[in-house]
Amino acid sequence: MSSSRVFLIGAGPGDPELLTVKAVRLLQSAKIVLHDSLVSPEVLALIPPGIPRIDVGKRAGFRLLTQSDVNALLVDAAKQHEIVVRLKGGDPLLFGRAAEEIESLRAANIAFEIVPGISAAFASAAAAQVSLTDRRLSSRVLFTTFSRSENARLFAGVPIAPDTTVVVYMPGPDYDDVSHWLAESGIVAETPCLVISKASQREQVVRSTRVSLLGSLSSLPAPALLIVGRVASHSAVSAVAEDWLKQFGSENPGHLSIS
Repeated sequence: MSSSRVFLIGAGPGDPELLTVKAVRLLQSAKIVLHDSLVSPEVLALIPPGIPRIDVGKRAGFRLLTQSDVNALLVDAAKQHEIVVRLKGGDPLLFGRAAEEIESLRAANIAFEIVPGISAAFASAAAAQVSLTDRRLSSRVLFTTFSRSENARLFAGVPIAPDTTVVVYMPGPDYDDVSHWLAESGIVAETPCLVISKASQREQVVRSTRVSLLGSLSSLPAPALLIVGRVASHSAVSAVAEDWLKQFGSENPGHLSIS
């Protein structure tokens, strides 16, 4: 087995202060870093000057490298460098295609370690000041990604229970499609919904709406994420809505935003 070691590190949602101590230490010891495109500049700034960085991610659906290319680069880097960091947005093991990279490293007999990171779901919930579970409202959480496939439903033929919080990663720019997809998956139209963009970063935006009105909301910059369910009505944006009602005595205007 090679003496090199590959570290699959979770870069978290963007704020470098949310990195683990171990992640920071390894970044500063790395001899080469392969990183996703959405890893924030502030996190990348922790890499020492002169250390090679390779952007292997994709933006807006455009990818320069296939996953097979990334796997091959990772194996090749391990053959040339003692400490290789594969820096992945959020947590490596949730929608990060880490399984394919792990298989490639095992096949090449290369030692590796996984360093967890804060996933976008938890950073987004923190940004909105809402708990994903609440014993009064939600006893389960479903993590999923949006798919336009005809066969892609959250639970094919099985309605989503009212006490489920649904977290949708990578909703894309067309929220109208997402709204229809959620409705077809059994989520009622009036279910509260939060859209969080760039959670934990300076440009962070949180918007409150309902599934039925999601399509009329302007898309927010990636990375963005949706939190759908009863708990969404208890967010920081909902508190703004309550103040609105007290001040103006009118109904919730439909969409509210905080940043």
